[in-house]
Amino acid sequence: MKIAPLEKWIQTYKKPVLALQATLVFTFLYLPILILIIYSFNDSRFDANWTGFTLNWYQKLLTGLTESTADISTESLWSSLQNSLIIALSSTLVATFLGTLMALALERFRFPGSKVLEALLLLPIIIPEITLGVSLLVFFTLVFRILENLTGIRLTLGLPSVMISHATFSIAFITITVRARLSDLDPALEEAALDLGANEWKTFWRVTFPLIFPAILSGALLAFTLSLDDFVVTFFTTGVGATTLPLFVYGMIKLSVTPIINAISTLMLLVSLFFVISALKLQNQVNINN
Repeated sequence: MKIAPLEKWIQTYKKPVLALQATLVFTFLYLPILILIIYSFNDSRFDANWTGFTLNWYQKLLTGLTESTADISTESLWSSLQNSLIIALSSTLVATFLGTLMALALERFRFPGSKVLEALLLLPIIIPEITLGVSLLVFFTLVFRILENLTGIRLTLGLPSVMISHATFSIAFITITVRARLSDLDPALEEAALDLGANEWKTFWRVTFPLIFPAILSGALLAFTLSLDDFVVTFFTTGVGATTLPLFVYGMIKLSVTPIINAISTLMLLVSLFFVISALKLQNQVNINN
């Protein structure tokens, strides 16, 4: 049977065309990031003018940030980094605990409203971040107003509100990750432990928990990375004294665009990549063990 000219052309050039398409897509996605990293070593204080290689901008991050056009102190930088780490760690711990419990409840039990809960669980992932940020801002404003009317205590946005907001969208990612592991878990392992005399509590800690722990840790690392990099939700729910590192970088851009911003962004990118790769490796290890 003869092959039509169009089909013959497709068979001949399919692989080169797909390779070219993939190259263009990855270039479009990662070339700006690569340029940002390269210009973090620019000797000139203007990003658009490359004058040579230097490590001065990274040195300034560790020794002091005093620019002639931007009065940025080391204390402000490390304070914003400290806020980011506090928020990321606390929200990750809360989200990991609640997300794991929710995954166990949804996967092992059937109760009224479970389908509705599953749908609500996906909302923080599906809806745009700006919608989530505005809704959380309205929520906190309403709750603070009600508490002020009832108790006379006036509450304002700050670190606690950002922690709660980050935990809100982190729970969904952890629940999905842990639930995927639970769905692949062989029920015979838990049944064997029960047949050998272990109660449900011992079965969970000695059989179920060790098997799902890589998924829990993987979800926690992903949640930590999302919290550390978040800007939109943080922008709407933060207050005075709760500036995070992404907000600090945004403020620096409004004052003066220098390679020191690229240096800070590069360090954030490396930290984020470390946690994301660690999470993926743990997830792959779980799949291999299965």
